[in-house]
Amino acid sequence: MEYRIEHDTMGEVKVPASSHWGAQTQRSRENFRIGGQRQPKEIIYAFAYLKKACALVNAAGGRITQEQADAVAEACDEILAGKWDDEFPLVVWQTGSGTQTNMNVNEVIAHLAQDRGVTLHPNDHVNRSQSSNDTFPSALHIAATLAILRDVLPAAHRLEESFAGLEERWPDLIRIGRTHLQDATPLKFSQEVSGWRELVAAPCRMMEQAVCELRKLAIGGTAVGTGLNAPKTFDRDVCAELNRMTEAGFEPDANKFHALTSKDALVFAHGAMKALACNLMKIANDIRWEASGPRCGMGELFIPENEPGSSIMPGKVNPTQCEAVTMVAAQVMGNDTAITVAASQGNFQLNVFLPVSAYNFLLSARLLTDAMDSFRVHCVDGIVPNEKRMKENLENSLMLVTCLTPKIGYEAAAACAKKALHSGITLKEAVLQTGLLSSDEYDETVRPELMV
Repeated sequence: MEYRIEHDTMGEVKVPASSHWGAQTQRSRENFRIGGQRQPKEIIYAFAYLKKACALVNAAGGRITQEQADAVAEACDEILAGKWDDEFPLVVWQTGSGTQTNMNVNEVIAHLAQDRGVTLHPNDHVNRSQSSNDTFPSALHIAATLAILRDVLPAAHRLEESFAGLEERWPDLIRIGRTHLQDATPLKFSQEVSGWRELVAAPCRMMEQAVCELRKLAIGGTAVGTGLNAPKTFDRDVCAELNRMTEAGFEPDANKFHALTSKDALVFAHGAMKALACNLMKIANDIRWEASGPRCGMGELFIPENEPGSSIMPGKVNPTQCEAVTMVAAQVMGNDTAITVAASQGNFQLNVFLPVSAYNFLLSARLLTDAMDSFRVHCVDGIVPNEKRMKENLENSLMLVTCLTPKIGYEAAAACAKKALHSGITLKEAVLQTGLLSSDEYDETVRPELMV
C-alpha cells in the first residue's frame, strides 16, 4: 500500500495515499482496534449538516472566507449523498467525547477542499468556533431527531394504517377473549386489532413529545459550556442554518452546561422507542400464538407462509416475522440499558459516553424502522382470521356464562360453568340440567353479539 505523510501536533503519521483523512483519524484507527463497530453513518451525516451550517455562519461573520465556506458546504453535500462513506472508518469504542470522529470529519472535509484547490485547516477553518465537546452532542441530537422524524415515525404510521385496514375488513367478526391465558368474555376481532393499532400509535405520541427536547443543541458551548472562542449568536445562527437544511426545528440549548453533561433528552426519547419495542413484542406474540398450529394450536389466524420452517420436518412453516420483531424488541430493551448507564456518567463538565450512546440509539431506530416495515409487508398485510375456528372456540367457551350472572347470580353461574367443564358437556346443557333457565331463556340471554 502506498502512503503519504500527514502531521498533527504530535508529529508525523503515515496515512494511506488514497484516503482523504488525516493524522488524527489514522492515530485513532491504530490505537482503537476494538470491536469493529463503526460510527453510525447517521452520525457522520449529522456532522455534515452541522459543519456546513457552522461554515456558512463563520463566513457570514468574516471568520473564514466565502470560498472556504463554499468548499466546506460542497464537501458536506457530497458526504450527505453517501459519496464518501468509506472515509469514515473509526469505531464506536474510542474517546468518549467522540473527538476523533469530529476530527475525522474535519480532516476529510479539509482534504476534499484541497482537491478542489481550496486550502482548509481541519481545526482552524472546518472546526472554527467549535469544540468536539459541543459538536458531537449536537450531531447526536441531530441524528436522533432525524432518525425519529424521518424513519421510525413514518414506519410506525405505516404499520398503524395496516392494522386500521385489518379492522375495516373484519368489522363484526366475534371471537372469544382471553385474560391470564384463560378464556374470557367475547370481543370483536376488530376491537382486538384496534388495540394493536393503538399500541403502535401511543408510543408515537411519546416520541413526538421527546423530540421537543432532542431538538435542543449544545453547539455554541465549545469546551466546557462557556462558549469560549465562539461568537455570541453562533448557536442561534447555526440552528437557523440547520433548519433551512432539514426543517427539523432545531434550537440552541439555553444552558450549555446542561447540554454538554446531560443526555437526559436521549434517555427520554429512547424510552419512547423502548415503549414501542415493548408493544411490538406484545403484538408479535399475540399474532404468533393466535396463529399457532396449524392443527394443534389456537389456529385462529392465518398468517403468510414465507419460507420453509424446518430442516427436518417437511411442510412446517413458522411465524418468522413475529420472531424477528421479538428479537428486535429484546435488542432495543438492551440498548436502553446501555444508554441509561451511559447517560448517568456526566462527570463534571462533560459526558464521555457519547459514541456508545449514539451507537445504541441509532441501532434501535434502524432496527425498529426495518422491523416494522418487514412485519407489515410480510405478515400484517396478509393476516386472515380463521372464522371457523373462532366460531368453534366462541361457542365452546365457558365464559359466556358471564352474561347469565344478572339472571341466576354469580354463584349459580359459576356452578354451571364448573359442571360443564368437569362433566364435559356444553354450558347450555349444564344450565338446563340445573333447571335454572329454559332453553329459550338461555338462547335469549347468551348472545355473544350483545356481549361485545
